[in-house]
Amino acid sequence: MTESGGKKQLLHLVFGGELESLDDVQFRDLKDLDIVGIYPDYATALTAWKSKAQSTVDNAHMRYFIVHMHRLLDPESKSAQ
Repeated sequence: MTESGGKKQLLHLVFGGELESLDDVQFRDLKDLDIVGIYPDYATALTAWKSKAQSTVDNAHMRYFIVHMHRLLDPESKSAQ
């Protein structure tokens, strides 16, 4: 499982939504989750996350997250990010 350059894909999901409260990660409405995308490495995912997080800075309840999908797909792996 490598990209065209021979580098192993370390898939990351970027998503977000509006939280019910600032004290917990409980979304107001799961139908309104914003699935930003799946990215081949952490650096690309971080760029997408920053862009979405900065565009919603006026809404304190809006949060975006990066999920390390490669860790879920291969929990035995020792991949750094």
